[in-house]
Amino acid sequence: MFKKLIMNKVWMAGILFTVSLALYGIDFTFLGNMREISTSFLGNLAFLPLYVIIVTLMFEKVLKERERHSVMRKLNMVIGVFFSEVGNRLLKELSPHLGSCAELKSHLQVTGGWKDGDFIQALEELRRCELKADLDTATLPCLKQFLAEKRNFLVSLLENQNLLEHEEFTDLLWSVFHVVEELEARESFDHMPQSDIDHINGDIKRVFGYLTREWVMYMQHLKQDYPYLFSLAVRLNPMVDSPDPVVY
Repeated sequence: MFKKLIMNKVWMAGILFTVSLALYGIDFTFLGNMREISTSFLGNLAFLPLYVIIVTLMFEKVLKERERHSVMRKLNMVIGVFFSEVGNRLLKELSPHLGSCAELKSHLQVTGGWKDGDFIQALEELRRCELKADLDTATLPCLKQFLAEKRNFLVSLLENQNLLEHEEFTDLLWSVFHVVEELEARESFDHMPQSDIDHINGDIKRVFGYLTREWVMYMQHLKQDYPYLFSLAVRLNPMVDSPDPVVY
């Protein structure tokens, strides 16, 4: 296979060289000015390195951009699996325990008519929103059980080398995994001091902040590249009080 590829390149080079000689021969036959042909040839030859530099830089830029898009598409597939398995449920179950919940949800009522500007505005509102988690000890055991069941799944995501290209999502995974470890480190949540409850709530606040921002960006990706997936994601929006998958 490799030998055949080399032979094809040799044949292509030979054909191009022959065409070049033929064109120079036609030029000499009709114009008969060898000096002018030589001058033109040397001028083109002198400019050849610049051609190579320009073409190489442009080609390299195009390849890098294509590679970046390819990596991001794969990453968004991973992000989609994360939200299906973990993220959407966390959004739904944690949001009632966040301060300014009504205001927060009002910025995340994504519809099929949203444009890029709406997603950008939603991200800006999330950055300005003051979050404060207030989970009590009665809620933590259920959260612990759910996250413990997803521990292996989260570990498998952290082992994905492509995630190094997406720092914000990596930060989200680490923050979720940290909450998993904090909850698993406690045998019981009875008689927890307020300082410990505040510490756990601080970790959950961090998770929710990363989670909402990443969710908005993922929804924007679906809107642009996968309209049919976006349609279902809008109907199952975890920030809606009563999501309904039925199309009316």
